[in-house]
Order: sequence, then structure tokens, then C-alpha cells
Amino acid sequence: MPGHTENEIVVAAPLDLVWDMTNDLESWPELFSEYASVAILARDGNTTKFRLTMHPDENGTVWSWVSERTTDRAALQVKAHRVETGPFEYMNIRWDYAQVPGGTRMRWQQDFAMKPNAPVDDDWMTNNINRNTRTQMALIRDRIEQRDRDSRTAAVAP
Repeated sequence: MPGHTENEIVVAAPLDLVWDMTNDLESWPELFSEYASVAILARDGNTTKFRLTMHPDENGTVWSWVSERTTDRAALQVKAHRVETGPFEYMNIRWDYAQVPGGTRMRWQQDFAMKPNAPVDDDWMTNNINRNTRTQMALIRDRIEQRDRDSRTAAVAP
């Protein structure tokens, strides 16, 4: 059975700020702790093809892959998929945003399957993605909320 994850978090910040920060691919190395770099390869309207490179893992391995991401601001949705799938047969990601009491809800869904010769199976990867997604979402929430506080403080400074 293929892997599926669904995680969400509420960010105590305006939807526009959450959208803008999480969709500014060039700043992802400052937003996520796991990414060392992002290289934009092509843009076509709301679709961006880019290479993500992670920091070395505990064994010193640097993982990198190409993804394609399409934003739909009107629908408050982003769809992405890996172009270079690596150990995955496929990896599809959907981000949904919604204004909710207390801020902005950000939900990430990932659907994938591991290749038969991958070093891990779908269950292992599901657990790994869930654990890592929760860590990254909390970090992103904290960074966006800090930016929101800083901008509000700067706006009222004499």
C-alpha cells in the first residue's frame, strides 16, 4: 500500500505572510532546517522547477533532487511532485492554506511509493516523513510568527 501523510499546524500570523514566506523558494534554506540550498531551474507562470539540496545526513550523504511546484493563490493551494524521484516511484505533495481563528492553518499532504529496491519501505518512510514534517512545521511556524512580531514592532516604532 502506498504511503500517505497528512500534517497541519496553525501559524499565528496573517495568511498573506504565511503564503509569501512558505512559497519564497529561494529563502527555504532559512525557513527549513534541512535544506542547504535551493536552485531555481525554470519558471513558467506559477510553476517552478527547482533543485533542493539537503544538509549532509548522519552518514555524510548529501541528498538532492529536482521538484516542480505550482502555486494557486486563489485556491490557497500548492501542488508539487518530484521530477527526479530517487528512491521513490513517485512523490506528490499538496499544501493547503486557510484562514482560521488564531491565524493560518497550513496542511501538507504527501502521497508516495518507494521503489522495490529502495533501502526503506513505505511504512518506514511514512513514519520518517511524519516525524520530520512535524519538526519542520513547528520551526516554520516559529520563524513566521517571529517575523510577524518583528514587523508589527517595527511598524509602531517611532
